[in-house]
Amino acid sequence: MSDPDPKRLAELEDRIAAMKKTQAPKPRGDEHYSAASQGWRMVIELVAGLGIGFGIGYGLDVLFGTLPILMVIFTMLGLAAGIKTMMRTAAEFGKDHAAGDGPAGHEGDRNGD
Repeated sequence: MSDPDPKRLAELEDRIAAMKKTQAPKPRGDEHYSAASQGWRMVIELVAGLGIGFGIGYGLDVLFGTLPILMVIFTMLGLAAGIKTMMRTAAEFGKDHAAGDGPAGHEGDRNGD
């Protein structure tokens, strides 16, 4: 059995390196989210605001003995905070979409662009 040809081995190594470059995963700078995950994020933000407001209000009502009053007030404040957070998230996603980084990376998927 003869020794392998160094020229052929070098060519093979070059071809393998070229194939690895084409098959390598590309690094992602920003994560792209699907529309469903964006929707769930906003729902969770709204429900979290409601839950925290309800919990604080109920706790203060039990502490002070004014059961329904503070619970209703803090639930409404939690709702307002949840809506504000949800709207901020929607504006963030809208800004990303306008910049071409829309959900799931689809650029120009409306108006025939």
